[in-house]
Amino acid sequence: MVFVTQPSYRFIDLFAGIGGFHLAFHQQGAMCVFASEKDKYARQTYASNFKDISPALFESNLYNDDILSITPENVPEHDILCAGFPCQPFSQAGFKKGFDEDYQSRGNMFFILRDIIAAKRPKAFFLENVRHLQNHDEGRTFTIIKDILENELNYRVYYKIVKASDYGLPQHRPRIFIIGFKKEDHYPTIFKFPDPIPLKFTMSDVWGGFCPKDIGFTLRVGGKSSPITDRRNWDSYWVDGEVRKIGLREGKKMMGFPDDFVFPVSRTQAMKQLGNSVAVDAVSEVAKAMIAYLNTREISPVKTNNLFLKQPVLF
Repeated sequence: MVFVTQPSYRFIDLFAGIGGFHLAFHQQGAMCVFASEKDKYARQTYASNFKDISPALFESNLYNDDILSITPENVPEHDILCAGFPCQPFSQAGFKKGFDEDYQSRGNMFFILRDIIAAKRPKAFFLENVRHLQNHDEGRTFTIIKDILENELNYRVYYKIVKASDYGLPQHRPRIFIIGFKKEDHYPTIFKFPDPIPLKFTMSDVWGGFCPKDIGFTLRVGGKSSPITDRRNWDSYWVDGEVRKIGLREGKKMMGFPDDFVFPVSRTQAMKQLGNSVAVDAVSEVAKAMIAYLNTREISPVKTNNLFLKQPVLF
């Protein structure tokens, strides 16, 4: 067998938010060739932080503002499709309508992903959603998703509930990661999610003072604050014996965004954007494992006139 190594994989960033996937895959040497995000405030934050990292997106009109405005065939060629598709219909906080919503509504954006995957046939995909997706509608929603990915689209699917704290960040934030690779590509082993790693820092480091909780609550998309003694509390902590509320600086550290990541929006919008984002370090570790796995793809020789010729690989 001949093994394929591709130094720089191309990825697309759908339902991109403020670019958690973009940042994570960029850390692994991959190149973003298309992005789409509808929220105008998230678009401002995304552009402010990635216009220098991925200038071609903005110079070539590849930063889309409505995924429904482009046909799947016109999405640029790519190796990996990334999408933290809308989760509100599947979450505890949402109405849990799921696929009962209209075809082009938040809950059914999965079918937009299906159409893009069918049209472009990327080598792999990385989908992220709330953990409750797995149990929504007594498991029927996830069964439909998995069946479409495996049997209709012909991908091998791997999934796992991953916490941000599994990969170094001091936040629970359980999310389902769904990874897929084309069945027609051959790999010597099955894909394995990377082993958990110790915390890189604790909530005391986040606050710069003693906090009795090493791992923080899941950062939410705003919502009314509750007293620190309330079981619904998510944004208040005891720090050096005083009650303090999570701010932008602390939120960035908990989510894995660098200190120089900027938010050209209001504090309310910035906190909402962080609560909607992915935990960068968790995505980055899985992205690293995906790229390493893609590099083990095998190409079977083709026998012609008693000579073995290597089958060409088209990227």
